[in-house]
Amino acid sequence: MVGNLCYTPRLEPEGIFRMRVLVVGSGAREHALCWSLAASPLLTQLWCAPGNPGIASVATCVPIGAMDFPALVAFAQDNEIDLVVPGPEAPLVAGLTDAMEAASISCFGPSMAAAQLEGSKTFTKEIADAAGIPTAKWERFEDAEAARAFVRRRGAPIVVKADGLAAGKGVVVASTEAEALAAIDSIMDARIFGDSGAAVVIEECLVGEEVSLFALCDGETALLLGSAQDHKRVGDGDTGPNTGGMGCYSPVPAFPPSLEHAAFERTIRPALAEMARRGTPFRGFLFAGLMLTADGPKLIEYNTRFGDPECEVLLMKLKSDLLPALQAACDGELRDFDLRWNDTAAVCVVMAARGYPDAPERGSVIRGLEKAAAVPGVTVFHAGTMADADGTIRAAGGRVLAVTATGATIAEARDSAYKAVGAIDWPEGFCRSDIGWRALRPA
Repeated sequence: MVGNLCYTPRLEPEGIFRMRVLVVGSGAREHALCWSLAASPLLTQLWCAPGNPGIASVATCVPIGAMDFPALVAFAQDNEIDLVVPGPEAPLVAGLTDAMEAASISCFGPSMAAAQLEGSKTFTKEIADAAGIPTAKWERFEDAEAARAFVRRRGAPIVVKADGLAAGKGVVVASTEAEALAAIDSIMDARIFGDSGAAVVIEECLVGEEVSLFALCDGETALLLGSAQDHKRVGDGDTGPNTGGMGCYSPVPAFPPSLEHAAFERTIRPALAEMARRGTPFRGFLFAGLMLTADGPKLIEYNTRFGDPECEVLLMKLKSDLLPALQAACDGELRDFDLRWNDTAAVCVVMAARGYPDAPERGSVIRGLEKAAAVPGVTVFHAGTMADADGTIRAAGGRVLAVTATGATIAEARDSAYKAVGAIDWPEGFCRSDIGWRALRPA
């Protein structure tokens, strides 16, 4: 059954198990995964497809797109890959794990059926209802006029979500009926997200602080990876349109360990059990987006991969070797596994290209990356970058850099991150100046 395939790393002549690993993707999340995996003594060789100039410093980049399954499978076979680690959601929802495992190649990620936890907002809600997981009241609509009539009956504030994948941008938290109706027009009529907007989920607007909770899953067992708080809106003070994430930090003062563990028991374990009961066990990174309401944490959505930029901050805090953890998940052995974490804080500031998220400008030159990386505690993860033949780094996407720092406190980590941002010479780039403001506001 897909999701239960085990693998055995190669045994080198000196008697030590070694692994050849392929990471799939090209963003800052994949850079962070490669950065972490590259430090493993179990690693023989690391590739990333397609990768980016930053990833090229820790892995061999191969020019294969994340959705080119035949080429990815052929590369994995030709290079005797022991483990494939997909980063983004689109290939998982489209069945990359199934394609790899059909070729007897182990892939750390959910099957296409299990990845519907992210691929369909309706599926997530059905799982939550079946498992008794607290979430917002909701309705699904395939007819735009019926959706508009529902909004007019219920009023605002209200949340409109494209049912399918929309690169983190398919959710509109509407404060007025007019905003909600405009969202329906854009998603269902104009199809700004393509077929992902063929249906919408409309739900009550939960009130509170939003946090992200992460787990490593092997189909039966879940291992807590920690939590972070993201900044979704493009502008300071949480203004402007939603983005894929403009920065984040961990730990989250509003989400102490006691509440974190309680939310883990209420939102992660029941979902894992329900998926197994349905015959679609979930293996991979499970990401629960939660709202901390007056009635306790409630589920907003599931993602079936590590978050971005949350991956960057959490892996900066990880003390354990990531690679054997992924192996244990693939082998169904997380029940006997544990992870150790540094007792530090981490902050990530995303630098984006001018015009993001609507029409980011591409091609501008980025300088000063070496100076930024020289700031103590800082790692600069590349997201949307490209390199000229002479090594000049240019912007090649919306979110371009994820400047990530650790420190004894959130304030210390934040200061280091912004010091590194200040060392980067990129007039065409911008970032929010208030990442971590909730954690640092007066009590």
